[in-house]
Formats: sequence, structure tokens, C-alpha cells
Amino acid sequence: MHLVDIRGLTYKQITEIFMLTDKLRMQNDTYSSSLAGKTFVLFFPESSLRTRITYEKGIKELGGECVLFPPETLDKREKLSDVINYLDNWVDGVIVRHPDFSKIQELSSQSSIPIINAMTSDNHSCEILSDLYSISRLREDYMELVYTFVGPAGNICKSWADVAAVMNLNFHHVCTKSHDLGIGSPHYNFHIELENILMRSDIILTDSLPKELITIEYINKYQITLDRMKLTKNNAILNPCPPFFRGEEISEDAISSDYFVGYSFKRDLLYVQQAIVLYSLLN
Repeated sequence: MHLVDIRGLTYKQITEIFMLTDKLRMQNDTYSSSLAGKTFVLFFPESSLRTRITYEKGIKELGGECVLFPPETLDKREKLSDVINYLDNWVDGVIVRHPDFSKIQELSSQSSIPIINAMTSDNHSCEILSDLYSISRLREDYMELVYTFVGPAGNICKSWADVAAVMNLNFHHVCTKSHDLGIGSPHYNFHIELENILMRSDIILTDSLPKELITIEYINKYQITLDRMKLTKNNAILNPCPPFFRGEEISEDAISSDYFVGYSFKRDLLYVQQAIVLYSLLN
């Protein structure tokens, strides 16, 4: 099975990945050598930190091996169908972080081994699946919660909108008018005013800002501060997507508050990505 984007998964598949993650979190010996004898090619830029570390460490902990290349390796003149058909001789899966989503789509269309999308400019499926898993294990009622993303219509927002559609979540997006995703879906609701939505929200999500949004006007209207978090529902949590920048999409006092769960949530990224690799091999 390929993991190209969340829209390609079903509710059943996501819940099965989450159940497999539960087993991996127990850290018993059941899966300790489940990737023994298997090799994975990883295309990652040097700047990648969290996703790369957790994929490399996760594969090696299960007995597998990794071979690393920069994503620019996929930008040469050779057709991607030729690249993947050669790799098929020697490796068991390919994990790709590349800005161009079409390259991952092309690889998966030609490949008999699993292709896993580790991030593109269009989506960040593994990151959002991991965050939703962490929320689901913190709040049993996660399917009934109100999820509010505040920020640009980038890959993080798009992937939250995708998982909301698959998992039937109540998802709201708050930003300037130019950032409406334009999705005709009952699971996507766009707003330009923040405070009223905060009062209905359980989960606050953010992403780093593009340069055009780093303005006094935007920050005054949309920055997530401690005072704004106090408007949210009881037991609300704040989960900004890293890298986040204090004083831009989020304030220092919000990060320092008990609402913030970012660091602890990323512990699960290792286990979710292990589960994705195993599930992709088995299905």
C-alpha cells in the first residue's frame, strides 16, 4: 500500500494504523525485528529534523536499514518510472520528502513497493496522522471535538482538511479571505473572524506564516495568545505545527502555558511512522 495523501486512506485504514501504533508504543518484543532484512530508501533534505529522525530511528529500531539521498536526486532527467523500477530490485519501500507532490504521485503509480509521502508543498500526511493519533489517545471523544486551524492555506491546513473529511471531524479554518481552500465539504468551514470560533473550539492548530502574512495587522488579528486560548472550551489544547515562531503565529505566553502540547505530542511521531511503514508493507 502507498501513502500518497490522506484522501487515499479510509476511516478503517486510519483506525487500523492507530491500533498498530498502540501496539508499537508498548515497546514489547513483538515487532522488534519486524523489519529485519528490509531496506528503505529515504529522500530527505538536510534541513529535515523531526520527520527524518523519527523515520530513520523508527526503521532501525524494528531491525531495518535505511539508505539516504537528498530529494534533488529525483530532479534529474531520468524518468521516475525508470528510477523506481531499478530500486524495486533492491529495496522494500521508499519514503520521500519533496516539495513537488506530482513526483510522489508518479512514483506511486509506477511502483510495486510502498511509496510513503513524508511531506510535499501540498500535504503533510504523516505529521497530521500523528497529531490526530495523539489527540485521540488524550481525548476519547476526539471525534466530537471542534478542530480550528488558524493560519495560511498551506500543506498543514490542507492535510487537516483531508483528515477531517475522512474521519468525519468538525474542522474550521480561520485566516484572511485569500486563504479560503474553497472546499465544498460539510467538514470544512472557513472564517475570517477568530474570537467567535475560539469559543466553540477544543483543538487549536497553527502553521508558520509565509512572509506576506507577517504583518502587524495579521498578527494583531490572528496570533494565538494566552488570552485568546482562554476563550476556548474547557480542556482545550494548543498544537502548533513545528517549526513555530514566537511573536508571529503564536505568542510566547501561549507556548509557555498548559494549553501547549507540542513537544509531548511529537513522541508519538516515531510510533505512528513505524505503524505506517509496517501497514504499508502488509496491505
